[in-house]
Amino acid sequence: MRVDKYLWCVRYYKTRTIATQACKKGAVKISEKSVKPSRDVYPGDTIEVRINQIHYQLQVLDLPPNRVGAKLVGIYRNDITPKEAFEKTELLKYAKDYYRKKGTGRPSKKDRRDLEDFTESPSDD
Repeated sequence: MRVDKYLWCVRYYKTRTIATQACKKGAVKISEKSVKPSRDVYPGDTIEVRINQIHYQLQVLDLPPNRVGAKLVGIYRNDITPKEAFEKTELLKYAKDYYRKKGTGRPSKKDRRDLEDFTESPSDD
């Protein structure tokens, strides 16, 4: 089975087109090598997929005949993603909360003063 079809069947991508584009961009790796969407997948292969800045690692257990329901995905793959990958996402979330929200407009006068106080070097008073 093709790697793009497999990732679509086990519900890592919503459409096969999106899975194909991810393979072409290098977000899908088998044995630490970027693969083309037409690369065949066999039981026992380890696939690394990068989705939303998380590197998922899955082990292929069996090949599904077609797209499977969410409850049956565990039959066809084993998720061996380390917990550190998800902890990095939490840290990124906290870092993003610090910055201004998109669409809130220009910085206010208080924001500008805070920036100036931060960037100015200590002066001799």
